[in-house]
Amino acid sequence: MQTKSKAAKSQNARNLSLGERYRLQTWFLGIIAFSMILFLLVQARFILISLVIAIILFALTADAITAFSRLRIGSWKITNWLASMAAFTLIAVVLLTLSAIVISQVNSVVTTTLTYTDQAIAAVARLAALFSPEAEATVEASIRSIQVSSYITTLAGQAGNLLSATTLVILFVGFMFAERLWFGTKLENLMDDKDRAARVGRIIHSIVRRVNHYLLVKTGVSAATGVAVYLVMQGFGLDFAGPMAILTFVLNYIPSVGSIIATILLALVALIQVPEPATALLIFVIAGMVQFMLGSVIDPMLMGRALRVSSFGIIVSLSFWGAVWGIPGMFLAVPIMVAIMIVCSHIPSARPVAVLLSREGLPDFGDEDERTASAKPPANPARNQAAE
Repeated sequence: MQTKSKAAKSQNARNLSLGERYRLQTWFLGIIAFSMILFLLVQARFILISLVIAIILFALTADAITAFSRLRIGSWKITNWLASMAAFTLIAVVLLTLSAIVISQVNSVVTTTLTYTDQAIAAVARLAALFSPEAEATVEASIRSIQVSSYITTLAGQAGNLLSATTLVILFVGFMFAERLWFGTKLENLMDDKDRAARVGRIIHSIVRRVNHYLLVKTGVSAATGVAVYLVMQGFGLDFAGPMAILTFVLNYIPSVGSIIATILLALVALIQVPEPATALLIFVIAGMVQFMLGSVIDPMLMGRALRVSSFGIIVSLSFWGAVWGIPGMFLAVPIMVAIMIVCSHIPSARPVAVLLSREGLPDFGDEDERTASAKPPANPARNQAAE
């Protein structure tokens, strides 16, 4: 009897050691897989950033294409193919126009900034003199030792890469429109189960709907902020009103941090151009009030329940994607975070991640979509196209 008890104990110890060994092996494999994914994200950042932007642009127009394809003009019906071609042409024209505007503004800023270099150094030195008179000369000497022209030239070169990135995004969007009609059929064949395919389709629709609402609200608020900054700078007779308005519009897509950076940059530009620090302070206060009203009052009011994401999660997402993809990663951080949270909320083993990323611990974004979609079978674009 005692021998059997000892054998059982030794067997349990052997099983325990095997279980611990298996868990340790799983952790090591997870770390290796994460390292490989992180390496690929960094090495293929240009292609992946363009692909994510293309997916977002495609998702923004997918619902509009579906709505247009149901319209009838007399006896003539707009087909999916025609609506897709019109949307693709519109996206290409808008992207190329925006790229041309940004490149021209960057070039004008580069050529004009070199003439303001001495004034900028003197303005920063005046700010240092407010804290300590001895620091003015030290700060001025330190800034003059920096090769400002080389940084400005590098910035102009980076702006030149925007055109190649825009071309790649347009190509990605075009191929997505070409594959759009067969997505439903491919999803069903991939899942090999109509119910599972319908559930995945509802999850994708939930992600698209939430991200679209976020981007539309952000675009409206950012455009209003850019217009307000342009009017303020024009009212005080400052240069760079157009570039600063565009920069404010772009930076406001970065949550929390972008509006602060835009306000500080506006204050510095005003301090360089106006001789009185009180005027620059007034411009800073006006810009701060505009950013607060639009970003902290109107933006959450329009956003509603579309984004119930944690503020700490947003900061972590900004830090991670900013480290991996740089400034473009900071723009894409919130849409990627929303997609990850919605997907994790439908996976039982990953649900704790969704709970941590949500604001109130309630990440069930897809419930409303599932309730509305459960009453009718999912639409299959390929069958609709064949019926036409």
